[in-house]
Amino acid sequence: MGVAGCGKSSVGDALALRLGIPYHDGDDLHPAENVAKMRQGVPLTDDDRWPWLDRVAQALAAPPVIIGCSALKRAYRERIRAGAGGPVRFVHLHGSRDLIAGRMAARQGHYMPLSLLDSQFAALEPPGPDEALRMDIDQPLDALVARIVEGVA
Repeated sequence: MGVAGCGKSSVGDALALRLGIPYHDGDDLHPAENVAKMRQGVPLTDDDRWPWLDRVAQALAAPPVIIGCSALKRAYRERIRAGAGGPVRFVHLHGSRDLIAGRMAARQGHYMPLSLLDSQFAALEPPGPDEALRMDIDQPLDALVARIVEGVA
């Protein structure tokens, strides 16, 4: 979990390979209306996100699976946990705005524009240690994945 551009897809793919379990990008679960809004630079509202979060929860109901999902607010994470019907472990990929903005500016082919990054940070309710494993993304991918594996073991 984390704001756009924090590396959810890269970390999710690498973690899935390391653990031998499937990874799904939560972006693929967004309704078309949400994607259209984001593509236009319009931040999503809670009402926009609820159906998407329900889809994320449904995908998590068939474990083991890794899903990259922003899950920016505690209420979102609670909804995902409730809908999944079983244990869900969140890993918060945390980084500075400058680092993440640089990554977003360099990526290509994604519908989420850099202009929405500030709205992501504004909506973010960082999870406490009771809610998620917090990981600093300012490290090599292999090291980050190794730390996540240790942290969730």
